[in-house]
Amino acid sequence: MCGITGWADWSRSLADEGRTVAAMAATLGCGAADSTRSRLAAHAALAWCGRGEGGEDGAGRGTADAAEQVVVAFDGELYNRAELRAELERRGCRPRGGSDRELVRWAFLEWDEAAFDRLVGMYALAVWDGRDERLLLVRDRLGIKPLYWARCGEGVLFGTAPRAVLAHPRFPAEVDAEGLAALFTVAIKPPGVGVYRNLREVRPGHLVRVGQGGAREHRYWSLRTAPHTDDLPTTVAEVRRLLGQAVGEQSQSEVPLVALLSGGIDSSAIVGLAAEALTPDGGKLATYSLDFADGERDFKADALHVSRDAPFVRAVVDHVGTRHSEVVVQAPALTDELGNTLRARDMPGVGDLDASLLLLFREVRKQAEVALSGEGADDIFGGYPWFLGEAGQATANFPWSAGVTDRNAQLSPELRAVLDLEGYVADAYADALAEVPHLDGETGPDRRLREVFHLQLTRFLPFLLDRKDRMSRANGLEVRVPFCDHRLVEYLWNVPWEYKRAGGQEKGLLRAAVADLLPEQVVNRPKSGFPFGQSPQYLEAVRQSVRQIIDEPSSPVRGLVNEAAVRAMVDSDAWFNGKFTPPPWLPRVIQLDQWLREYGVSVVL
Repeated sequence: MCGITGWADWSRSLADEGRTVAAMAATLGCGAADSTRSRLAAHAALAWCGRGEGGEDGAGRGTADAAEQVVVAFDGELYNRAELRAELERRGCRPRGGSDRELVRWAFLEWDEAAFDRLVGMYALAVWDGRDERLLLVRDRLGIKPLYWARCGEGVLFGTAPRAVLAHPRFPAEVDAEGLAALFTVAIKPPGVGVYRNLREVRPGHLVRVGQGGAREHRYWSLRTAPHTDDLPTTVAEVRRLLGQAVGEQSQSEVPLVALLSGGIDSSAIVGLAAEALTPDGGKLATYSLDFADGERDFKADALHVSRDAPFVRAVVDHVGTRHSEVVVQAPALTDELGNTLRARDMPGVGDLDASLLLLFREVRKQAEVALSGEGADDIFGGYPWFLGEAGQATANFPWSAGVTDRNAQLSPELRAVLDLEGYVADAYADALAEVPHLDGETGPDRRLREVFHLQLTRFLPFLLDRKDRMSRANGLEVRVPFCDHRLVEYLWNVPWEYKRAGGQEKGLLRAAVADLLPEQVVNRPKSGFPFGQSPQYLEAVRQSVRQIIDEPSSPVRGLVNEAAVRAMVDSDAWFNGKFTPPPWLPRVIQLDQWLREYGVSVVL
């Protein structure tokens, strides 16, 4: 497991604060297989842990030259390390050691903040420049890796998980109306909101520059809108090239690597390309899939889950020739794991959708340290059903949330008096829409679909990436997402909807780009979402847990929810209607109650 954390304060010396920073780093879960390192300076203390951090790489030996005054804490993976090292060496730099952190340090010494434009990968990093006592907090372009920060006196705290910041004695665990609204609405949270009161996220593609004069955010990457001039065959070929490049780069690993497989076009494309990339090594690619015990009996099709994965998984395994393992989740395990998913996120999440992913990653980690995932394909190619719906009839809302009615109904009267979820969503939507970079003269469905893709990339995809990161990080597993390679995203941003829907099918462009790698039934399989628990035993276990919570007078969650509405859901199946949104409220009640108790969270309204 990897992570970074630290503290900078220009009003006091932190040279004797090693114990505090060590406590912050300890929350990141670095175990015996990892190495934790730290640096203490007059006004900054940084700590980092992860694979490949053992030994001395030349960073900070107490000498006075410029190179030794720059310290980098790095979490993630660079995919262009060979090219970056070669360019640095051509310029006379001699990075010591093989870590990505050392490469970033020398890149910063050579190009200062312009160095971040040269990084290809997923990362959250901090740079302390002792020459001018400047702290930089930087996050990758798509937000694959999380990074939180908070003001603390005359300085800031930061960490790759909220718990690292919460471990500081001067940062209380509190939540206000904005944080509660972010918890109660999924994939709508504005970028930068950290849920805990006064906690912020570094926005994707941004850096936060902190000095004695305060903190300022700077965007170093954004999507650029321009006419798409390639014809359809050229576009198909370029998508294949860019995706193949991303998968090839991300398939390189010094530790065992596997691929996640659902039998859909997204993960199957990754498997097909990764198998090709690994062929020269003479070994078979290992793949993993998820299913539920009695899934064949309990499965009920809906708008986002049109078919079971298992038959299509087998078709890919047989066609590509992978070493496959199926992870079968038992229904009781979902409720048992809700507490672990809470601790993985440091806040309530999305119930069994988190739990099933956590269980999958736990099994994968027994055999591998790195996995490839198809996350992000629906977001950049337009795979979700609401893309087609918005092309035909636009809504004035987040498309995945347009059908939700009366969000306030589950809130207690006291909370409704200060928290209007409908107004929160409306304001969040207006802010998100104002960020869209339109093409001059763009109108009608083309204009609306550009808006939907931007909403997807800046609101929905970050929610998915955070879920993926939290559940994998909790198991010490690194999950790579080739579809989120920024070069592929930049290209697809300007590809017209008619190309993305080539052949009249969702993600038709992707299907055309990888059709030669996969069996026909998989190439033509309609979108089917991540599997979720439909077991009657799971549903009853959740209802029973909520009954106990609501019946307990001291339960802290009772002040936040409408008890009558929750009891009505406990006694019916209305909360579980087969739709993707809103997420079931009953698992949310369980996690809210546990969060308020276990984390000692105070509600400040």
